[in-house]
Amino acid sequence: MALLTLAEAKAQLDIETTLHDQELTAYINALTPIIERYIGPVENRTVTETLDSKGLTLAVTQVPAVSITTITPVLAGGLALNPSDVALDGAAGIIRRINGSFFAGGPWEVAYVAGRGQIDPTINVAARILLQHLWRTQYGAARGVSSSDDFDVNEPVAGWGYAVPNRVLQMLEAFKVPPGVA
Repeated sequence: MALLTLAEAKAQLDIETTLHDQELTAYINALTPIIERYIGPVENRTVTETLDSKGLTLAVTQVPAVSITTITPVLAGGLALNPSDVALDGAAGIIRRINGSFFAGGPWEVAYVAGRGQIDPTINVAARILLQHLWRTQYGAARGVSSSDDFDVNEPVAGWGYAVPNRVLQMLEAFKVPPGVA
């Protein structure tokens, strides 16, 4: 599952030939990590992390988290936990034991699925706008960019430079990961 299909990218850029398909595919593949840096995983993937806790919760770093696959102790002699014995707050990335007991005996190796399952239409549109921005700014006037073009970026966004337009960040704001996560 990609943020955009080649057909969607070509439609956004008004490209009707196959001349740029290979380059466009590279651009499409490059969009995912840029957008995921801001909103966390979009495409579902399995993540394995070593987490330590002597308290009531474990906190995964990739949110949203969809499901827990395994929870096994790193140290010899510990007992693995059954994923059905824990509750996952996927948006916050917090795992709690259903019986309320502590996560003693850690550290724990936790395998889980992170991502959104489906791509929200707003994320898809943000990816289209980002693709269009990157595509047009690469070649300037050769790809239809004028000095009054909407893609002329004059002020960088802190932490993003000139690569991600403010309107893309504004569209993704509702999907932003909580502070302190990833």
